[in-house]
Amino acid sequence: MQNLKSQLSYVFLFSLFDVFSSVPPRHCKIETLVNQVALLRRNFTYCSPSLVASNDMKFAFQFARDAVVSQISWCAETSKDKSLKETCVICFEDIEVSKMFSIDRCLHRYCFSCMRQHVEVTLLNGLIAECPHEGCKSEVNIESCGEFLPPELVKVMSERKKESSVPVSEKVYCPYPRCSTLMSQKEVLEYTNYKHLNAEQSGVRKCMKCHKFFCINCKVPWHNYMTCYDCKRSNPQACADDQKLESLATKKRWRGCPRCNHMVELAEGCYHITCRHFFLLHSFLCNLSFGYHSGLLLLPTLNNEQV
Repeated sequence: MQNLKSQLSYVFLFSLFDVFSSVPPRHCKIETLVNQVALLRRNFTYCSPSLVASNDMKFAFQFARDAVVSQISWCAETSKDKSLKETCVICFEDIEVSKMFSIDRCLHRYCFSCMRQHVEVTLLNGLIAECPHEGCKSEVNIESCGEFLPPELVKVMSERKKESSVPVSEKVYCPYPRCSTLMSQKEVLEYTNYKHLNAEQSGVRKCMKCHKFFCINCKVPWHNYMTCYDCKRSNPQACADDQKLESLATKKRWRGCPRCNHMVELAEGCYHITCRHFFLLHSFLCNLSFGYHSGLLLLPTLNNEQV
């Protein structure tokens, strides 16, 4: 439809599979899509499908993207009295083409306003922004988000990207409150080993941002010439803070994931909680992990009681 609105006459179709063969597709959704494309092909002077190899698909996407941009630029130059517009499929507003955002991998297009709201809500939920199109899992490119996002949100998006790339078991946060930089255990060990050859044995680590030292075992500022046990005994305030946190968690009815200990709060809904870090399903009531068997949700440690 975008091609029709841009008044394109010649269109080249690239596909990994021969979807226009005499044998109809088995999946009903694919068949519907193929039929829609077949109807659209009749609107063009020339529209020819071509098979491409999987390693050439990147070239095909780039070719299509350049063709659309080229045609849009040509139309904008030749129509001085009116600006070329495109309908955003989220808000259904007619938006100037220059204010439409195209997602790199899938080429789905949405207006800047809708994309900004989509990314903001996604970041608020602690997730990585993906294409808003139903069923599309294409990730939104951080570098191109500067078109519609303020710099501070681009920075948050970059941090979310790094956070999701580090496995939960590998995550290390700088214990200094004014830093709290996220690192992986491997990279912070390699960074520390440049000046401390026995870092792996002693547990000392050097933050890659603030360059201060901390203990990887007890996650506190570095306690030189002291064991973790002695450090904990010499700092009763830290124990008091832990007790305050436990008391607050009990009062607010927070629960921790049985695997990664991240706290969650049940605002509404059932008692089945899925951890966003490990995707582990556990009960908010007893904090036991679940397992599925033959469509039934079971608690293996409670005599396979059905929930």
